[in-house]
Amino acid sequence: MPLMLTALLTLLSHYRRHPGQLAMLLLGLWVAGALWSGVQAINASARDSYARAEALFTTDLDRLERRDGEPLDRADFVTLRRQGLAVSPLLEGTVVTSSGERLTVIGIDPLTLPGDSAFATAGSRGELTAFFTPPWQTRLAPETAARLGLARQAAPGAEPALADGHRLPPLVLAPALPPDTLVVDIAVAARLLERGNAVSRLVMPAGALDTAPAGYRLGRAATLVDPGELTASFHLNLTAMALLALIVGLFIVQAALGLALEQRLGLLRTLRALGVPGRTLVALLALELALLGIIGALAGIASGVWLASALLPDVAATLQSLYGAAVGTELHLPWHYWLGGLGVTLGGLFVAGSGILWRAARLGVLGLGQAQAWRAGFQRQLRGQAIAGTLAALLALAVWAWLAAQPTGEGLVAGFVLVGAMMLACALWLSPLLAAGLSGLGRLARRRPLTQWALADLQLQLPRLSLAMMALLIALSANLGVGSMVGGFRLTFLDWLDQRLTADLYLRPPAGQFDAVQAWLDARDEVAELLPTADAESTLLEAQAGEERRRLAVPVTLFGITPGARLTPTWPLLETRAGREAAWTALAEGEAFINEQLALGQGIAPGDRLVLRSPGGQERVTVAAVYPDYGNPRGEVLLATCALRERFAAAPGSLGIVLADSGTPGERRAETLSPALSPALSRALAERFDLGDDTLRDQREVKALSTEIFERTFAITRALNALTLAVAALALLASLLAQARERRRRLAPLWALGVTRGRLAAIQLCQLGGAALVTGLAAVPLGIAITACLVAVINVAAFGWRLPLHVFPGEIGLTLATALGVALLAAALPALTLWRTPPRTLLAEEEAS
Repeated sequence: MPLMLTALLTLLSHYRRHPGQLAMLLLGLWVAGALWSGVQAINASARDSYARAEALFTTDLDRLERRDGEPLDRADFVTLRRQGLAVSPLLEGTVVTSSGERLTVIGIDPLTLPGDSAFATAGSRGELTAFFTPPWQTRLAPETAARLGLARQAAPGAEPALADGHRLPPLVLAPALPPDTLVVDIAVAARLLERGNAVSRLVMPAGALDTAPAGYRLGRAATLVDPGELTASFHLNLTAMALLALIVGLFIVQAALGLALEQRLGLLRTLRALGVPGRTLVALLALELALLGIIGALAGIASGVWLASALLPDVAATLQSLYGAAVGTELHLPWHYWLGGLGVTLGGLFVAGSGILWRAARLGVLGLGQAQAWRAGFQRQLRGQAIAGTLAALLALAVWAWLAAQPTGEGLVAGFVLVGAMMLACALWLSPLLAAGLSGLGRLARRRPLTQWALADLQLQLPRLSLAMMALLIALSANLGVGSMVGGFRLTFLDWLDQRLTADLYLRPPAGQFDAVQAWLDARDEVAELLPTADAESTLLEAQAGEERRRLAVPVTLFGITPGARLTPTWPLLETRAGREAAWTALAEGEAFINEQLALGQGIAPGDRLVLRSPGGQERVTVAAVYPDYGNPRGEVLLATCALRERFAAAPGSLGIVLADSGTPGERRAETLSPALSPALSRALAERFDLGDDTLRDQREVKALSTEIFERTFAITRALNALTLAVAALALLASLLAQARERRRRLAPLWALGVTRGRLAAIQLCQLGGAALVTGLAAVPLGIAITACLVAVINVAAFGWRLPLHVFPGEIGLTLATALGVALLAAALPALTLWRTPPRTLLAEEEAS
């Protein structure tokens, strides 16, 4: 045991003489662990929010709504209870605290809620009396108390003030509730929200009714979707990007380990000669890895938690805008998160170091002291990389062939495997191609001694630079692929907004005033056309293609539009049964359009017949066309508004208002709208129907808000891309700094032969700049292939819609410029050091070597 301890301390003493290598090792572990742990912290907190939201807004409750679209009130509840129906009222709204925070208030009646409902348990039946009798109670999650400015210990019993002067009942902490939600008795909610006898929803146990009572519509629990299911693909995307960053960071680790072990060959030989067995020596090296790994992993986890805290608000905004899923902005990390982060980082470290340990175990006592014997293995490694790269390429081809045989929209995991296999194949082939290219250029430069020396010297550096170049290739290609996908999505999304936002103004009047407002607007001279909408929910029961019938039970959204002179020419259609004009004629006659998500997810095409659940039983419609519907996570069936309201008792939605002087459909743009018309019409509506200012929205406002949501949605993607590229740059810089002193030793003879230090520094920059430029050129086709896989496979499987493939020359140029810039930046510090090194020091280093 004392011998092993002495040997371990001897091995660790290397880092006291070379602190830069220790810093490089810990840096790689730190950045790799930080990005991985940060994303996993975000995912863990989001899943915690989903679990609490699902426990509260349970999916096993049916709900009733008025068929005429009027809001529910207490009289509806009393009437239905007297009919013997086990309905329970819920009242929901938003309050603003005195500090400006917006919170959701849910009022419940715990006496009538279904016994197994989480709403009922939120009221804590053990303290039922205290919940619905004065002074009542406010149940909330601990992080919601923090938003109210209260510490966890001070929250119970506090009565915070709201912005309108009301005070909340005494607070009671309930960790099972979702964030930003207050649960109170329904009478308290009516007072806080000033809603009188209004009721937001009437709920009952799932399946309690076969049909809705007269005058009501029944919403089935099956039409509610678990937010965790909707967002699974989003979190899988984040995990894949974090895994990429982890791999790139581990490249730094492997480069540092290889350099440290190479410089300790003489020390290893001495320890073996003193009697330390080879297995013991390898075990000690593994123990050294574990010690360093724990330090780096703990630092990475701590930084990952900080990173997650910084990114979580953007992620929460993304999930809210894309899926309507509420996610808290405070981290909730289970115990297994910490063990998982430590295990993944240490596991990656041992994978990265396994090759080094294997090579050390196979070298003999004499071979350990010969650096040339160590480097000779690099040629065998290049051959091994070429073989492994070929196998990875074959795997990519096999996965691609398998995906081609699958139905559209299938194979999300297989898509990631395809991307990973392509990146692995290119990364593994990079070093052999660079080595072959340098060897060929060296033969062509025989008459240029200095150029030939520079190429040979770069070949000598290749064993240490190869991992950094592989990391740079992966980061650049991923950056180009994801950047092109996001850029293409942005172009498509903005164009789609222009096509869909056809009206100049959008008005959402109360359901009871909808028809009156529509008739009043129809008589106004400044209104050229009205585009009323409607919406409802249903279940797709059956799809028929020819003689084939498929039984389904898919919840869908029903949406109604009004075909007209403004809407018809601009509304995008992807696929029709008999042409665009025939499709719009068919829609006006009662046929349906379906969105791309439903078409791809259920294999439905124009001409198929659908059976939908309706208040009267079932309705059959024929699919006339498929349209794009970016950002919608659910399947949607589109009908003419009049048909939807008649056949499905749909509630009225919004009114699109086309103004008389806003241009023709072909030339209309948001900028052509006269800014004076909107306020005038808004004032007239407010005076005639007592409508609030927020009921009328300018098309430009809607588009600006949608664009803002889009930009924030991809903020997390851009942040992870930038961080991954920064890690690759660190890998390259660390590799160059680690061998800077040895490089200066090789440059001393050239200086002695008359080559100036400035020219030597320029040679260094040209060497690395050329290698990085080749790497960037290799990243371009790989990035385009990744973009194609993202838009054609992963995006379709994850979100249900297909994007056109866009290739941006600017993105390609930026990729090449980034590769060159990163390399020159990484080479600048060693070149500057060489420039400032006195000639005597160069000669002294050469003599010492």
